[in-house]
Amino acid sequence: MDEKNGLPSYQAVAESPRWRRQKPRRSRALRFLALGCLCFIAFAQWKQLSQSHSRHAASVPHPNSDITAHGLSVKRLQDELATCEKLRKQPQDPIGAGRDRNARYIDGHAPTLIKNATVWVGEPAAGTTPEAARKGAGYSWITADVYLEYGLIKRVESSIALSSVASDTVVFNAKGRPLTTGIIDMHSHAGVDSLPELWGNEDTNEMASDITPYVRSIDGIQPSDHQIQVIKSGGVTTSLVLPGSANNMGGEAYVIKHAVGKLDGRNETSAADMLADPDRNWRFMKMACGENPKRVYGNAGKQGPTSRLGESWEFRQAFEKATKLVQEQNDWCDAAAAGVHHMKAYLPQELQWESLGALLRHQVRLNTHCYTIPDLEAFVDHTNEFKFQVRAFHHAHQTFLVPEILKRAYGGDPPASALFADNMWYKAEANTASEYAGKILYDNGLTPIYVSDNPVLNAQHVLFEAAKGYKYGLPYHAALAAVTTAPAERLGFGNRLGKIKPGFDADVVVWDSDPLSVGATPVQVWIDGTAQYEEPVVLKKPAAEVIVPDESLSNIPEGPVPMEEVVFTGVSKVLLNKEVKHLSANNAVVVSKGKVTCIGACESELLAASKSKTRIIHLANGYLTESLTAFGSKIGLNAIDAEKDTDNGPSGAAFTRAEDGLALDTQKTNTSYTYGVTKAISAPKLKGQATHHGTSAGFLTGSRTPLTNNTIFAPDAAVHYTLDPSIKSTDTTSISAAIGALRSKLLTAASTHTDPIPDIYSEPFFLQRVINGTLALVITVHSADVMAALLKVKHTVESATHTPLRLVILGGAEAHLLARDLAAADVGVILAPLFSYAASWDQRRALTGAPLTNGTGVDKLLEAGVLTGIGLEEDWVVRDLGLLAGTVWRNGEGRVDERGALRMVGGGLYEMLGVEEPGFGEGHFVVWEGSPLEIEGRVKGVGGGRGWVDVWG
Repeated sequence: MDEKNGLPSYQAVAESPRWRRQKPRRSRALRFLALGCLCFIAFAQWKQLSQSHSRHAASVPHPNSDITAHGLSVKRLQDELATCEKLRKQPQDPIGAGRDRNARYIDGHAPTLIKNATVWVGEPAAGTTPEAARKGAGYSWITADVYLEYGLIKRVESSIALSSVASDTVVFNAKGRPLTTGIIDMHSHAGVDSLPELWGNEDTNEMASDITPYVRSIDGIQPSDHQIQVIKSGGVTTSLVLPGSANNMGGEAYVIKHAVGKLDGRNETSAADMLADPDRNWRFMKMACGENPKRVYGNAGKQGPTSRLGESWEFRQAFEKATKLVQEQNDWCDAAAAGVHHMKAYLPQELQWESLGALLRHQVRLNTHCYTIPDLEAFVDHTNEFKFQVRAFHHAHQTFLVPEILKRAYGGDPPASALFADNMWYKAEANTASEYAGKILYDNGLTPIYVSDNPVLNAQHVLFEAAKGYKYGLPYHAALAAVTTAPAERLGFGNRLGKIKPGFDADVVVWDSDPLSVGATPVQVWIDGTAQYEEPVVLKKPAAEVIVPDESLSNIPEGPVPMEEVVFTGVSKVLLNKEVKHLSANNAVVVSKGKVTCIGACESELLAASKSKTRIIHLANGYLTESLTAFGSKIGLNAIDAEKDTDNGPSGAAFTRAEDGLALDTQKTNTSYTYGVTKAISAPKLKGQATHHGTSAGFLTGSRTPLTNNTIFAPDAAVHYTLDPSIKSTDTTSISAAIGALRSKLLTAASTHTDPIPDIYSEPFFLQRVINGTLALVITVHSADVMAALLKVKHTVESATHTPLRLVILGGAEAHLLARDLAAADVGVILAPLFSYAASWDQRRALTGAPLTNGTGVDKLLEAGVLTGIGLEEDWVVRDLGLLAGTVWRNGEGRVDERGALRMVGGGLYEMLGVEEPGFGEGHFVVWEGSPLEIEGRVKGVGGGRGWVDVWG
């Protein structure tokens, strides 16, 4: 018997009926087994033939050729197969060189030839090695002409003849001024968080869920947001408009240019027309980790995340879902590539996860809001687990502490850090920060970028953040790159934006001074080769000179070291409240027992110092000034703004005294002292930031406790009230009610001013002092209309008392509208912020300055003769007080000199309040290397009235 695999042959099966008549040669059971096996083989062969027939039938077109045998549309399957190609396409940075015209160019716009400019190209000279370039070699300002045509930079040459360009070319004479590419703000909410902020226009966050990668900022961008024009007036031509940071996954972002509608040279007013890359080569996305999402969504037992642990789960769960979708799509595409007629289903698609899937396919440039080490480390882990890249961590206050964690991020290209220069302390995760972060990151081979988070900061001045980055040690070329080439590269526009080179988009700014100098302002702005201002306001300033980078700024100051005796040489200028002295470079300032004992040649003092081995500190360009004063902040009354445990708290209806809530020796007070601000006048807050209610206290920032000798120099410096929209969320429901209540209180105090009040710490007692003119009344207010009502109240009260009421306005965004009235009424104004930008409805008529408006609020007030000071709307501004005063001086067209500018953050404040200032004679002074009014000025020694001087090396 023929056997195969131990089974009988097929022929044996055919003869099987004879087995009953023959004597069995095997057992009956074995015969049945053999028969069963043969039957199985037959069935298997039949099944195989059946399946083969089915496959053949499926390959034969259905009688209706548009439908497959599985009932699917052939056309749709073919379309979705084409979608597979799009899904797998890897974007490339859009080209620059090689274009004849910019896709954003609009026919009919004449070419422009910018003559006689001092040009910052944005890259080192040819042949410079990357290592040398990173150190600044090869970068320089060059004298050149720049030709703009068809929305592109066509030529950058030392001299371009007019005869060599188009006959209709518009010629602009830069007169030697600095020319750079347009500034790029890589973190903005312009258009989606429109100004002035109103609930109806607020579209920053979609808060229906913590995970919303599917929403898009472009769907909320309002081209009519006036802030877009304000931002452009600061030389900012491009912004990345992000969703907010309430959500762990906030949604898609878009890069726009700040040219809107016909007035800006565009054909239409639309968000789509503002896209920096109409071809949409790259997509962008925003995520966030840390405090914001857990604060917004954390509701134990109902909704999460409530912790960073929960946030990581939210991230990983979403990435897992998107990963699954991507894999299903890849499997489908692989199968469909062999032919769509056999497909049993359409391409798997879920709109909710489409954008996140695109991220995992490396088609999206991700920017993530992350501050702290655990946030950063967790997110870097996510990048490696799910294989996606991060272009930049935003806010990123602690990245300077952990550069190696950033270098572990997936993709081999560490994320940049998109930072503020010195905005911190506003919440716990922003409390561990450093103004030197940019320098430290750069020294570690990473990329710092400075951003606005508009409207958190006014993006009009985002360049000021880069200037401060230079002040805090970032090399000059890297500071300029931090708002030009670096964000361009991170956004994927490195071939189009950020440099002055042929083939790049013609986004160009001519400045009235070095762009990293104090008060630098555009003279003209071009976007896609079109001038944005027909008649720009141009400030009258000395001929522009570019900065020669000061390499000594790269040394992070060490100290402070307290010294009773010290000599500073090389002091060339003395700026005190009562005098200005110009000294030769070999003059000295001698300090003994914490007080200045000699200014000038000081020959005998120098001789004695050399014999006694007293420390002698040599300065290159020393300045001596009185110390500065912080007014209107919460310095001394809290440590971390958003942490109630570190805060004095809101007063609400209670009338309180700042002295009773002072808490010193915090980062805020110590940093103030470090930057030459040895005095502060702070008031309790009514409700939130920049509101006041009660009496302010004047105190010394260098003190450790309120009981330290002479710490409190003015226990009750002034009486404060707030008259802005925030009062409507307290017991007062309207502005008119608040004005009426204040008038009533003052008139009541006037009618009872001779009555003794037993409680000398009560509101009625302090109002009696206001009525008799011994205590100032400070009103926090921005609206000109409310100020007008206050002037009427002042007149009414003075008519009743026949005594001048010492009224001071704090805030004052719209004070310029009443400048002459305020001057006539002898009302002082302390501007906070110094440069308002219509952040709220009652600030909507603020002046933003050249080239958009003729002057700012401070200019109009000074012109009218109003005694004007500079306050702090937020505490972190304390580092910038000297620079803000310097901007008033530099851009004031002679309205104020250097001494007058410094009085705006010093003696002028005390003159308004009628309070005696702890001054130079009591040992309050600052010695600077360089001018405190200039970007390169820095503190070398501080006398805080404590019997010694603190010195920084």
